[in-house]
Amino acid sequence: MSKISTKNILKKIFKNDSKIKSKKKSKSKIKTSNSLNKIKSKSKKSIKNKTKRIIKKKSTKVSKISKEKKTNNLKLEAKNDNLRISKGNEIKPEIKKVKKQETEKREYKIKDYVVYPKHGVGQITEFKKINIGGIDVETYVIKFEKDKANGMVPVNKQSHLRALATINQVNKCISILKSKPKIKRSMWSRRAQEYEAKISSGKIYELAEVVRDLNKGDDLMVDQSYSERQLFEKAYDRILLEFQIVLDLSIQDTQKKLDKALKRNLEANKDQAQSPKVVKADLPVDEPISDTEDNLEE
Repeated sequence: MSKISTKNILKKIFKNDSKIKSKKKSKSKIKTSNSLNKIKSKSKKSIKNKTKRIIKKKSTKVSKISKEKKTNNLKLEAKNDNLRISKGNEIKPEIKKVKKQETEKREYKIKDYVVYPKHGVGQITEFKKINIGGIDVETYVIKFEKDKANGMVPVNKQSHLRALATINQVNKCISILKSKPKIKRSMWSRRAQEYEAKISSGKIYELAEVVRDLNKGDDLMVDQSYSERQLFEKAYDRILLEFQIVLDLSIQDTQKKLDKALKRNLEANKDQAQSPKVVKADLPVDEPISDTEDNLEE
């Protein structure tokens, strides 16, 4: 029988422990390596996905820019095509020449008085056909006596003309002239534009309003600027001429009627009415000296 020694038993035990520990260490190493490999693969995948997204975004931006450039280029080409001079080979579009203008029925006759907004009252003297650019145009020939000028208005544009006011409208204008003026507190430049627009509108009521608002009467203490006086005279002359033709009076009588409504030149009119007519007395004629008186003096 062999002797069992304690040393041998201990050696065997230690050998087994070392083997178990080495096995455990190898297993743990394998596990850590596997986990690291997994983490690395995941990170690689995430990086690849991110790069793919960035590439897609950039590609979409590039495609948009390229599309915009293409559209701009197409527009420029279309413009250039329009600006190009047509060659002989290209088909030219047919241009139809209009020989006559579309006309309307004449509302006014010869010798009728008409109000043209920019020039005032005028008289139609004749109808005339004019050729403008190969087109026949029928026109009214209007004579403005005050401006000493003739104007032409196409029959197509006769809506711009206005017939003379009626007696009822004249009476309403006189009531407007008698009413109190309505003066705004805005700047004169703005008011002047409004007055000019009213005068050029050709409406008789607006003309009466301008005359009423710019009228200073016999008040000599009130200063009136040159432009203000000019606008007043323009409106006054236009309304005076229209009143004269409608009422069939002389200029002096119509002016008296207007001044009475505006309370202008009242003192001058009173003096003319009250001043008696001067009668010229027959003065004695100097008798010629006789020859006999000369002889006596000698």
